Amino acid sequence: MEPVTEHSLAADGLAVGYDQREIIHDLSVRIPTGKITVIVGANACGKSTLLKTLARLLKPSRGTVLLDGKSIQQIPTREVATKLGLLPQSPAAPEGITVADLVGRGRYPRTRWIRQWSKEDDEAVAAAMTSTDVLSIADRPIDELSGGQRQRVWIAMALAQETDILLLDEPTTFLDLTHQFEVLDLLVDLNKSESRTIVLVLHDLNQACRFGDHLIAMKNGEIVAEGDPRKVISEEVVEEVFGLAVKVIPDPVAGSPMVVPIGRHTTRTSPAANGTAAAALAASAAADGVCRPIDR
Repeated sequence: MEPVTEHSLAADGLAVGYDQREIIHDLSVRIPTGKITVIVGANACGKSTLLKTLARLLKPSRGTVLLDGKSIQQIPTREVATKLGLLPQSPAAPEGITVADLVGRGRYPRTRWIRQWSKEDDEAVAAAMTSTDVLSIADRPIDELSGGQRQRVWIAMALAQETDILLLDEPTTFLDLTHQFEVLDLLVDLNKSESRTIVLVLHDLNQACRFGDHLIAMKNGEIVAEGDPRKVISEEVVEEVFGLAVKVIPDPVAGSPMVVPIGRHTTRTSPAANGTAAAALAASAAADGVCRPIDR
């Protein structure tokens, strides 16, 4: 696999929408190079819209996305695909396609009609499948794989592009907890071993805090806060972004912020409070004999 070359990605004054409805408003952001950036926020806040715009799948009505300091709209599509890889939500594969064939499609941006498939392409595909631990199932059809295995294959296809920047839209959706952590651990491995710039959308705040170096919290198409998760995630920010009362405590495993929702029906009464309530009930029963504790 070719050495990773650092590329920069940023947005300046973005406005993006669908059918005359603006979703993102005057948004500017610079993605930290060589770090894992996680975008969080409530549903319909603009997370996926921002990711698609950074990947050039959506064209902003105002502002620009800058790849290596140049407008991404002015860069040829094939050149963009050699610098930036995207894993969208719920990607679909052709029926019956094998793991090796799907991963090989990641090499298309680097092939030309005058340059046929080469040993270099074979090596890149093998390296991508090795990194994602899917080499042993290279000949199996995608349709036969588990959700976690399929997600690893899609990531392998993105890696086969040999891009410095990797964008992933909710890569853990529909996966069980074990497979969620397998995918996130894999992304950390890729980031640490190859200094890839990774940007992903996640719903789970605790996973975002544990695995992200840089957090972007969005609300109504705007960035509310961004930076190190330890500085960004507070009870006030979570309530503003999600409309949910929480307690933020240190994660006992990672030391990152851990968000504990309060809710309306999950607050336990302390033993001291229980004792006070029992005393009050007993006093009432002694006074008029009407109320008394019920044995259960």
